[in-house]
Amino acid sequence: MISFLRGQVLAKHKNYFIVLVHDVGYQVFVNQTLFSEFVAGQPVELYTHQYIKEDALDLYGFKNIQEMEMFELLLSISGVGPKSALGILSVAKTDELKLAISRGDSSILTKVSGVGKKTAERIVLELREKVLAVGDGDLAGGAVSQSLAQSDEIDALLALGYSLQQAREALREVDPALKSSSERIRAALKMLAR
Repeated sequence: MISFLRGQVLAKHKNYFIVLVHDVGYQVFVNQTLFSEFVAGQPVELYTHQYIKEDALDLYGFKNIQEMEMFELLLSISGVGPKSALGILSVAKTDELKLAISRGDSSILTKVSGVGKKTAERIVLELREKVLAVGDGDLAGGAVSQSLAQSDEIDALLALGYSLQQAREALREVDPALKSSSERIRAALKMLAR
């Protein structure tokens, strides 16, 4: 299995890079967020998932192990293929996906082309318990309380009449130096009032 590549972006196409590693070019499919971060000629390091099927032998690339593990969890759901899983990883950061799934919120998943309401609900249902165990325990300990605080902040903005997307986007832009939930909510409200 090919699990990691370090090389240079030789070329970019619609949804993949050709990564040059010691005179060999690997076609690596990536999500749109990662795709937009690199230009041809730039050095790149990618964790990879090798997807093998009767009619396919594809590589999918990720910025970090947590993204790759989330991709693999998504693939474990019936009806979710690699393209849909990549699309889900383009919609939100891994931590935001984990938080949404752990809260039972499937709305973030339905923004992805090819993921309908039933599939999104199945993803949440099947991954709700597993998602907390993914990766290096980044939702354990202090991160759990941080996730719960963020959940409370989102709930507060929802109660004030803002949509889930508006709440998420505003909180994402809040200065990370602000630790108090009330300060973060105030800062988010200022951004939403613009």
